[in-house]
Amino acid sequence: MEDVARVAGVSHQTVSRVLNNHPNVSAKTKERVEQAITELGYRRNTAARSLVTRRSQTIGVLGSEMGQYGPSRTLLGVQQAARDAGYFVSVAGLRDVTPETIKDAVAHFMDQGVDGIVVIVPHPGTFEVLHQVTSQVPLVAVGAVGDEELSGAAVDQREGARLAVQHLIELGHRRIGHLSGPTDWIDAAARIEGWQEALQGTGLEPAELIEGDWSAECGYREGLRIAADRTVTALFVANDQMALGVLRAFHEAGVRVPEDISVVGFDDQPEAAYFIPPLTTVAQDFEELGQRCIDLMLHLVEDGPGVTAAAVAPRLVARKTTSAPPN
Repeated sequence: MEDVARVAGVSHQTVSRVLNNHPNVSAKTKERVEQAITELGYRRNTAARSLVTRRSQTIGVLGSEMGQYGPSRTLLGVQQAARDAGYFVSVAGLRDVTPETIKDAVAHFMDQGVDGIVVIVPHPGTFEVLHQVTSQVPLVAVGAVGDEELSGAAVDQREGARLAVQHLIELGHRRIGHLSGPTDWIDAAARIEGWQEALQGTGLEPAELIEGDWSAECGYREGLRIAADRTVTALFVANDQMALGVLRAFHEAGVRVPEDISVVGFDDQPEAAYFIPPLTTVAQDFEELGQRCIDLMLHLVEDGPGVTAAAVAPRLVARKTTSAPPN
């Protein structure tokens, strides 16, 4: 750092201010320091810095079910927000979620000296285990909005389902089925509740409820059965992957979408706009979710213990798989 200060013609303190993004440095001085850093190939000694600040600038992220779209996109959102805030991320993926595996992962993160731990929570069991974990650093649950003991951030899944069903009701549908995700997932259970509440709020009875497994194969299999039964005029599908399978099944069975049956998905994964027809779906903003999560974490790191929660609003993306029901 002394070498950088000498080449840039500034003080050691000024170099430190530039490295820490202090506002009281002129743009011209900052540019000179950054040029000197590039010229000398300077790299900050993070080990020495952590001894002074008592912080490692690292956040641990503990997750499970990372092969699924929602948890994987949540992880990417958290990683990006952490990097934007100047933090590195250490990730531990769990194959089995038990008190022992979570406690082991938390102990591993503590050995790394992380400043906080984010836990991606797809199942209620994960959330319950967190209450048994004693951590010396802040814990934030992402995928659940927390409770009186634990901070959390999540997309409002119930509201997303309500948006999907309300869209179908406004088009004139009265028999709206739901192909859900596995009911031991927090998101799937919340979407079922949103579907039921939206229908009951309009005086309609929930039509067929089918439990799926998030896969396109499941959507295809159940889509063939729905096409044969034709007991609904619209289907709210709990994710876009299952919706893809449903669309193929309907096509093979000669059921037209949306003329015969309307379909709404959930997630708005990048491929949804290129399905045939392009899929009406509910978008989750995983970047904002990651940002809210890291904001909560930094608040806890800077200000000390407390419990806060943040909810991210979903939005409906209307495309070509929904229309008025057949006469």
